[in-house]
Amino acid sequence: MAIPPPRTLAAALAVAAVLGVSACGGTASPPAAPAASAPASAAGQGPWTWTDDRGKNISLPQRPQRIVAQFDSAAALWDFGVRPIAVYGPHRLKDGSRDRAVGEVDIAKVESIGNAFGEFNVEKYASLQPDVLVAGMYEKDKLWYVPAESVQAVDQIAPSVGVMHSGKPLLEIIEKYSQLAAALGADPKAAPVVEAKNRFDAASAALKTLAAAKPDLKIMIVAGAPDGLYVTYQPDHPDIKYWGELGLNIVSPPKPSEGGFWELVSWESADKYQADVILVDARAQSMTIEEMAKKPTWAKLPAVKAGQLYPWRAAERYSYLGYANVMEELKTNLDKARDDVVR
Repeated sequence: MAIPPPRTLAAALAVAAVLGVSACGGTASPPAAPAASAPASAAGQGPWTWTDDRGKNISLPQRPQRIVAQFDSAAALWDFGVRPIAVYGPHRLKDGSRDRAVGEVDIAKVESIGNAFGEFNVEKYASLQPDVLVAGMYEKDKLWYVPAESVQAVDQIAPSVGVMHSGKPLLEIIEKYSQLAAALGADPKAAPVVEAKNRFDAASAALKTLAAAKPDLKIMIVAGAPDGLYVTYQPDHPDIKYWGELGLNIVSPPKPSEGGFWELVSWESADKYQADVILVDARAQSMTIEEMAKKPTWAKLPAVKAGQLYPWRAAERYSYLGYANVMEELKTNLDKARDDVVR
């Protein structure tokens, strides 16, 4: 069972591989718009340029209209007002309903280029005559969910825009999508965008207040896999690092295992770290709480015995709306949590 961590597929989390996302840095003010980016006119006429996070300069005769995006890039852009014509990566569940990973994207109105890692229908992609492809990146110069064997063909069909999701603070990544959406013609002052930003700010302030009121509340964030318990290394996860900066008392290993992002702890040693609250990876690839309950050491953890287990939305899209939802849910759960479970 392969478990991609927060978003990437770059290091082993389960029997196969654990992929990690990272973010190193604080919550500094959002960066200025890329120097080489220049939105075209509202009608989409005139030259369009953008310098992506690979340092690649994209130059088109006019602003792109037909946009294909990797699922979480599509979700972020959607929240900022951009409507891709197609998506690839997890977006549709087996019952036909929308996968949470694709956010608010209306999957009935977009084409599908593939619905799982390794799936990218190059022929269909070409038939859609895309102007540009947008994808997140967790490794330098590697567009997430574009199979290595398809990169050359995909590059020949349309230019691509890469947005780096690792090595940066949460706010900076979100703001990059906001800037890209504006360059693609979206209105950054549209009511839904402003409302989402206000909710994000309010949720951040609420978590900061809670952290001050419950300084002894210890929180651990994990994912379960057959080979052991993956405990998040706070500095390498943009969301967790941000919450720590708000003041939440997050239990984190002193250093990660090889590959970063996590410390892999054997099930026999699952009690190595203890906390009042445990946030558990809510993705389908991770072991469920019920499955982990069969592990004796897990069942004996103070937070487990106290029933203080809540979801960690590990694969949230980088938008104000996405993280407003996550932090509001987190605040609700932490409000009811006792801070005296670990003595």
